[in-house]
Amino acid sequence: MARRATDGRAAGRAGVKGARRPELRLPPLEPWSGGGLAPDGDYDGLEFQGADLTGQDGGGARFMDCALTGCLVDGTALGRARVLDSVLSGLRGVGTHLAESTLRDVELIDARLGGAQLHGAVLERVVVRGGKIDYPNLREARLKDVVFESCVLVEPDFAGATLERVEFVDCALREADFGSATLKDVDLRGAAPLEIVRGLDRLSGSVISTAQLLDLAPVLAAEMGIRVE
Repeated sequence: MARRATDGRAAGRAGVKGARRPELRLPPLEPWSGGGLAPDGDYDGLEFQGADLTGQDGGGARFMDCALTGCLVDGTALGRARVLDSVLSGLRGVGTHLAESTLRDVELIDARLGGAQLHGAVLERVVVRGGKIDYPNLREARLKDVVFESCVLVEPDFAGATLERVEFVDCALREADFGSATLKDVDLRGAAPLEIVRGLDRLSGSVISTAQLLDLAPVLAAEMGIRVE
């Protein structure tokens, strides 16, 4: 099994507890033989290299100690799948279905995804590094110890989600929706730009910089019914 560790950063930076990151060391992997994903399939210690998983149904499947590299996931059905101790690198796809899935101790690197459906998903000790994700649906999802680093998120929907120990590091957060979300120890200071179109009243439990506060001031004023002339 991949070995897990936490980063050594001290908790409590500016009163915010830092996220625990996965540190993965995958065992020697066997190449996936292909043949298509199967619902409720069990994939352990496999390497999916450049696989075309377009339109395939892996709903409820379990991926443990796996590496998915350069795979196409257009319309791939992975609802309620469990992805554990795995590295996902260079994924490409539109409409990937991951609703109610579980991602635990996972690195998602340089992904190019559009309209990924992650509503009701559970993300724990996950790092999203590099790449661009357009219109990710994370409604009602639970994120704990998640880091978005050096990536671009376009119109992410966190409505109704729960975020605990989540960090945005050198990350572009464009037109985010935090409506009805619950935040605890969420560090937004590394988001540039930080654009929030809904849910400013839900930012209690997060920390932003002075410069970000000034940028958000017009939206805050409008939401509070304050006229600025």
